[in-house]
Amino acid sequence: MAANTSRSKRRRRLLGAVAALVVAVLGVGAGLLWYNSGGHGQERSDAKAPRQAPDAVRETVERPPRSPEGQAVVMHNETGLPDDQLYAPGTWATGKILARAVGHRIEGYPIDPRFDLTSTAWKLRLDGHVCAVSRDVTADGRTAVVVQPPDAAKKGVCNEVLVVDLDTGEKLWQKKMPSADFAYVTNTNLALTRGVVAVAWGKGSVAYDIGSGKRLWNTTLATSQCHDTGFAGGRALLALVTCGDDDDTDYRVEKLDPRTGKVRWRYSVSKGVQDVYLPSADPPVVAVAAGDTLVTDLITLDPASGERRARISMRGYQPDCGAAMYPGPFFGTVDKCYGVVTGRDRIFVMSKESDEIRKPANHITAFDPVKGTAVARFDGRPFQPVLPVRTSGDDLIVFRSTLDDVQPAAVVGWNPRTDKETPYLLFHLPEDDASELGDPEQSDVLYEQGHAFFARRAMERDDSHPKDPVLSVIGIGSAGLRH
Repeated sequence: MAANTSRSKRRRRLLGAVAALVVAVLGVGAGLLWYNSGGHGQERSDAKAPRQAPDAVRETVERPPRSPEGQAVVMHNETGLPDDQLYAPGTWATGKILARAVGHRIEGYPIDPRFDLTSTAWKLRLDGHVCAVSRDVTADGRTAVVVQPPDAAKKGVCNEVLVVDLDTGEKLWQKKMPSADFAYVTNTNLALTRGVVAVAWGKGSVAYDIGSGKRLWNTTLATSQCHDTGFAGGRALLALVTCGDDDDTDYRVEKLDPRTGKVRWRYSVSKGVQDVYLPSADPPVVAVAAGDTLVTDLITLDPASGERRARISMRGYQPDCGAAMYPGPFFGTVDKCYGVVTGRDRIFVMSKESDEIRKPANHITAFDPVKGTAVARFDGRPFQPVLPVRTSGDDLIVFRSTLDDVQPAAVVGWNPRTDKETPYLLFHLPEDDASELGDPEQSDVLYEQGHAFFARRAMERDDSHPKDPVLSVIGIGSAGLRH
């Protein structure tokens, strides 16, 4: 429903583009001047990539390319689609490989425009369908997924976790999760933190050493009415704990020692909240749906004590958390808020789109997590909404889509302290697929090591032409060399 509403709004706004064609043409000229003038385009953050252990969750700092002119570096189609949808819940990139979890396999595609853009570097067959994915990758290019075992396909149980090297496609280890008979695609959540893979499914949880696959700790519902619903990883490990039943549910957030599972602090969420998400573990940010099914507020916590710092109203904003997102509650939703990006000392939130033709399509606001106040704002352009992708040092990487064939889409860096904008890539997505690929409700949008990727989370065939291929993912890189 959310995806359909978004597409309808974009179609309505696109009709206004005809009346504003002159403005659009001028906008292209302005965009070219913007890069070559030595103004915004020459400003960039001097932040350096942090030194990280191989098993730490990756934090990449980007540098602008020599030229922002984009060219395709990956383009992969799916053929022979089933009668219903084919889900592709995971997308990850390294400097060499773009990897996708599609159905019951993970594939790696080489990132190199000199060769066949449609080639496959490796393919890893899984025992069953993917049930949950982590949004994170380690500094040395590993990630984890939860899958169905071959004997559980009919029951739908999701009780196997595995770690894969994304550069090579090698399965490093695979384990059966203990007491996971009630782990399903609808309730299983997965997160990575330094050296640890943590999985929760509402009636239990388990953590493994990411290098060896050794089980570190696990919990079950046998002796408690409170249970781990999901985790958020990264620099720390947060658990969302649910107590009670569906009619009378209480939530709390716990910071855990990743190696032992011991609780370092607890924060109790106010009663009456309908749902809770964890868009960031460090700094800790809690997204709550208070009296509504959509997120109404962000709550920031002190990372040392768990005490509440600030409450930020989401009125007028679109955090796009969890079950409200396409394709619904599948594949792990606790830590996924596509309209929220959290940096070390800023929270970036995407606004709702405007219906005003001559005004910016939307904007991104930077909030101070300690005070909860808005400190900077990045505006989109008419017919060009903006999406926060991730942080790069203290800057924000932004995807600016386009709703017409004149203005190019762009990936830019934004420094919220100086309000300077640095261009990374200018490009057009394929016309027939652009609206869906650039929509975070339907597709993963990534930027990693100079490349932008747009990947559908679900694909379905055209009934009129069932054998036609469907574009699964496209990658864009610079036509010039990076510094």
